Parts: sequence; structure tokens; C-alpha cells
Amino acid sequence: PLMQLAVMAVVFSRFFGSDMEHYIIYLFSGNLIFSFYKDATIGGMHALMQNAEIIKNINVPKYLFMISKEVSACINFGLTLVIYFFFVAIDGISFSWSFLLLIYPVICLVLFNIGVGFILSALFVIFKDVQYLYDIFTQLLMYVSAIFYTTSVYPEKIQLIFFANPVYSYIAYFRSIVLEGTIPPAWHHLLCFGYAVIMLITGMAIYKKYNYKFMYYI
Repeated sequence: PLMQLAVMAVVFSRFFGSDMEHYIIYLFSGNLIFSFYKDATIGGMHALMQNAEIIKNINVPKYLFMISKEVSACINFGLTLVIYFFFVAIDGISFSWSFLLLIYPVICLVLFNIGVGFILSALFVIFKDVQYLYDIFTQLLMYVSAIFYTTSVYPEKIQLIFFANPVYSYIAYFRSIVLEGTIPPAWHHLLCFGYAVIMLITGMAIYKKYNYKFMYYI
């Protein structure tokens, strides 16, 4: 994430951040959340196939391998978050009690990632081309998550459409707390929670549906 931040800061600061205060933190916030999502879901997708030999020889719940990837992504996210707050302090942004609320979108995103991981891990065992399609999807998702540009240049109705993207919703929550110093409205909290619950339930349902087929494809 730090290397990506450095490259994106050099490339986009002149075009998008020349008139924006705390642009590096704005950029870092988006990159931090998106990298967490991407690392967790890609790791979850490959979890079963990477541990195929163990699964075939030892009777162990297969979902534990996917969960372990999520835990690993959480650890990496936590370490990067420490560096993020270090940058926040250097940039002169004051810390307040509202920063404690950042735990809310993080928990929601963890649940969301687990749900996506369940779906991808189940599909990848059966359909190997999923990894290539998902690579394309994540690239497109990055561009519609407003990581390096601001949505304020769009009309208000268009700005609301961005919230149809769950990842952007979590990014916007972070930016509201850190950069704007405001607590997001109730609908934003419900939206983050709704995305997490819906994706988790959907992921568990799809994983359960294909679970009995895994041993035929691993």
C-alpha cells in the first residue's frame, strides 16, 4: 500500500490534488481500504486450492483456510493503519474521539470481505477462470471507488450513485471522520452494515451450496 501510495501521489497530485487540502491523506484513505478489500478477497479466493493437499488428507473444516486468509489480511491492514495515522499526524490533522468510530466501517468491511471470500473460494474451486475475471473486476472497481479523485466535481445525484459501490461507502466513512471531522449520517451507517450482512449471508449460502462438490475438483 505504501508503494502504491507513493506512485499514485506522484502521478495524481498535480492533476487532482493541486487545490485539495490533505490530498495525500485523502489518497491514502482510499488506497488503505481498497487494498484491504483486494488482499482479503483475493487471498480468500485461493485459500482452498492452496491447501488442497491438506484438505484431501485431513478432515478439517475447509472454511478455516479461507478465514485464515482474512485474518492475515486484517493483520496487514492493522500494520498499515498505524502508518496511516502517522501520516495523519504529520499532515497536521487533529485526532479526536470520533476516530474511535473508525472501528465500525472496519468491522463491517471485515464481514463484507468474508462474504466475498466465501463466494470466490467456492467458485474458484469449480471455475478456474474466476481469477482472471476478478482481476479485471478489481481494476474496474478501483476506478469507480474515487480513490484518487473527488466525487464533489459531479452533481449531487451522481455523488449518491457512488454509494452503490460498497467499497466506496467504507472509504467515504473513513474520509468523513478523518478529513472532514464529521460523523456520517445514520443512513450511511445502515448502508455499511447492510452491505456487510447481505454479502456475508449470500457468501455463506453460496459456499454451503457448492461445499459438497469441492472434493471432486480439488
